[in-house]
Amino acid sequence: MSLKKFQLSNVITVSFAHLVHDTFSSFLAPLLPLLREKLGITYALAGLLSAIQKAPSLFNPFVGLAADKINLRFLVILSPLMTAILMSLLGPAPNISSLFIILFLTGVSSTLFHVPSPVIIKEVSGSRIGLGMSFYMLGGEFARTIGPLLVLGAVSLWGLEGTWKLIPIGFLASLLLYFRFKNIEPIRLVKTKKEKPHHLLKKLKIILLFILFFSIFREIIKTALTLFLPSYIIAKGGSIWFGGISLALLQFAGAMGTTLSGLLSDKLGRIKILRIISFGLPTAMVLFTFSNNWMMFPALIALGFVAFASNPVLLAFIQDINSDYPAFLNSIYMTLQFFISFLVTLGIGFLADRYGLEMTYKVCAFGGLGLVPISIYFTKTDFL
Repeated sequence: MSLKKFQLSNVITVSFAHLVHDTFSSFLAPLLPLLREKLGITYALAGLLSAIQKAPSLFNPFVGLAADKINLRFLVILSPLMTAILMSLLGPAPNISSLFIILFLTGVSSTLFHVPSPVIIKEVSGSRIGLGMSFYMLGGEFARTIGPLLVLGAVSLWGLEGTWKLIPIGFLASLLLYFRFKNIEPIRLVKTKKEKPHHLLKKLKIILLFILFFSIFREIIKTALTLFLPSYIIAKGGSIWFGGISLALLQFAGAMGTTLSGLLSDKLGRIKILRIISFGLPTAMVLFTFSNNWMMFPALIALGFVAFASNPVLLAFIQDINSDYPAFLNSIYMTLQFFISFLVTLGIGFLADRYGLEMTYKVCAFGGLGLVPISIYFTKTDFL
C-alpha cells in the first residue's frame, strides 16, 4: 500500500526529473524541418525516425518485471543525463544512420526512465494518485514547452551543428537529482508474489482493451500534433520560429490540461474525465484544422488542453489497480502506447508524403472522432 500522506517535495523531485528528461527528448519535432533540409528526409522517413525512438518500448515488460523485483530508482537519476547527451547530438549528426542510432539509444534511456518513475509517484502520492500523476505529467508537458524553445534558441546562437553545447545542462540536472533522490525512501517491493503476471493480464483484458482502443484514436491526433506541427505550420506559410512557438504553446496548454485532469479525476472519477476528453479532443482538432492564420491560436490552446489531459488519468487508472506488479502494469501500458504510436506515426508520414500535411491533418481530425463511440460503449457498460 502507498503511504497515506501526499509527499509534495518528493512528488516535485520526480516531476522535475520528468521535466529534464522530456525537455531533451522533445528536440526531434522542432529540429525536423532543419534536418529534412540538411539530410533530405521525407515525411515517411521522419515518421520512421520517431518510431525508432520509441522502438525500445518493446522491452518495457521486462524492465517492468525487473522494477518490481529490484529497486531501479537510480535509473530515474541517470536517464535524464543519457537523454540530454544523445539528443544534443541531433544537430551535428552527419547522416541518417547516425540519427537512427541516436534516437534508438534515446528510446532505451526513455524506457529506463518511464517504467519505474510513475511507480515512485504512486508511492509518494498516498491516496491522491491522480494529483501526483498530474504533477508528473505537468513536468513532461512543460518539458515539451521548454524543449522546442531551448533547442531553437541553441540553433539561433550556435547553428544546427552547435546543439551539443546544451549537454552541460543535463549534467547539472542529474547532479541535482542525485542529491534530491537521497530523500526518497526506496520503493517497498513485494517479495512474495501471489499472482502470476499472465494471470493478471487475463483478468484485466477488458480494461486493457478499453485503453487500447481509446489510445488508438487519441494517438491519431496526438502524433500528428507532436511530430509534425512545426512542419504543418511551415507548409501553411509560417516560419520555423512560428512553428516552434506553436509547438511550445500547444505543450503549455497541455501542461495546464494534465494538471487539471488528474486533480479532477481524483474527485469526479477517472472514467468521467476520459469521457469528457473523448468528446473534446476531436472537436478541438476539427476547429484547429479549419482555422487560418492567427485564428489558429485559440483552437491550438483548446486542442493542447485536451490532447494530453488523458495521460495522468490513464496512468492513475493503471496505478489504481491493486496488484503485486505496479511497474509491470505500467510497462504493459507503455508497450501498448508504443505499438499504437509506431503504426500511427508511419501511417501519418505516408499520408503526408502522398497527400500533403494539410490533407493529412484533416484526415486525422475526423479519424479522432472514433473516440466518441469507444468512450460511450465502454463507459456505459459494467466493464470498467
